[in-house]
Amino acid sequence: MSESIGIIITGASGRMGRMLIETVEANPATHLVGVTERPGHTWIGQDLGAAMGRGEMGVPVVDDLLEILPKAKAIIDFTSPEATVAHSVLAAQARVAHVIGTTGMDDAALAKLKAAARHATIVRAGNMSLGVNLLVQITKQVAAALDEDFDIEIVEAHHNRKVDAPSGTAIMLGEAAAEGRGVSLADVRDAGRDGITGAREAGAIGFSAIRGGDIVGEHDVIFAAAGERLILRHIATDRSIFARGALKAAIWAQDQGPGEFSMLDVLGL
Repeated sequence: MSESIGIIITGASGRMGRMLIETVEANPATHLVGVTERPGHTWIGQDLGAAMGRGEMGVPVVDDLLEILPKAKAIIDFTSPEATVAHSVLAAQARVAHVIGTTGMDDAALAKLKAAARHATIVRAGNMSLGVNLLVQITKQVAAALDEDFDIEIVEAHHNRKVDAPSGTAIMLGEAAAEGRGVSLADVRDAGRDGITGAREAGAIGFSAIRGGDIVGEHDVIFAAAGERLILRHIATDRSIFARGALKAAIWAQDQGPGEFSMLDVLGL
């Protein structure tokens, strides 16, 4: 694709928003057409460059996605479930690709995204790094190979500002493990242990969440049996891996029709 792709970043002032801005700027195949922030934010009405303490960029900061949507080919969205669902409706109406890294979605939100995907391309993933998506595939294969003598535990760690737990990546890994065993994660999920919980149920997939400091993201999938343990691990040290993956998804989505896709589709896995 020779024409530069116009990108909108939602939640521009956050850590991921800033990283996405830098990533879009650095890629010759893409350019920013505008960014959004929540109503009342101090950046609203400013040029993005001025808001970030840089020179003028000619990129507006708005609180209404509709103001800038006609210029865009893709939206990259790492915000909140409520905001993301609202954005998906507008993206579907405009037939603009919607790349979603937002986590913490409930079933109702996912159903609304599925409806929007009938009209526009949606790429949604709990984690957009290549390494994590490879780990998802490996987890599925290992779970399929090992029987219930191996307990499965997923341990994740993130920074102290993360608001949802377990992480979207941990859920991805749990779903992969459940799929490998031919079961539904909803039927075998074991999370939030505290107090006298009783013995672990055979076949359960457990989750533990750690929050502290500036941890970018660490995920372990533990297969534990009597006398041995197998541990699959991914450690992220730089948020740019998520931004690069999201931008890759936005570019890939330009050649797709309406539908809901994952990073496994983008990466050909």
